[in-house]
Amino acid sequence: MALIYETKDFIVEAVEKPHVDREDGGHIKISPKVRLLDRQQLSPKQAIELMKLTIIVGQAMTKIMNENGVDIGRINYQDNGNWTVFSPKGSYLHIHLYGRAKSAKTHKYGQACFFPHREEKPEYYENFKPLNEKDVKGIKEEIKMLLNQDKYLDSNWN
Repeated sequence: MALIYETKDFIVEAVEKPHVDREDGGHIKISPKVRLLDRQQLSPKQAIELMKLTIIVGQAMTKIMNENGVDIGRINYQDNGNWTVFSPKGSYLHIHLYGRAKSAKTHKYGQACFFPHREEKPEYYENFKPLNEKDVKGIKEEIKMLLNQDKYLDSNWN
């Protein structure tokens, strides 16, 4: 995974083996640095930070991907954990940001995304491309810029 941004408690990464192809909008994941079962284990401070991160990263992803030729109309924010529910360590909290391109070929705009289990249908994902270097660099820069806007100052997020 390509690191996009990190805070004391969270890491933002471009997924190496995405659920959504770059041309369909792309895939970013936000995870706590400490393994948590689900959002119920977040402290109030962490919950606020996670919400803030999803908003900032989604805004940066939308802007940069559109500038890079991917016509994102919206972002889907999903807290899944279904594929690891039976693994020895169990599910863990992480938020997926799925870009939804208006011109998407596989995950068609306006329809729900379809995610067959990777172990059951690995061929479904084999040609999906991750975000590229230019995308990651642009999203990183946009996040830094957004964090300096009044709306995203910590003082406005209690």
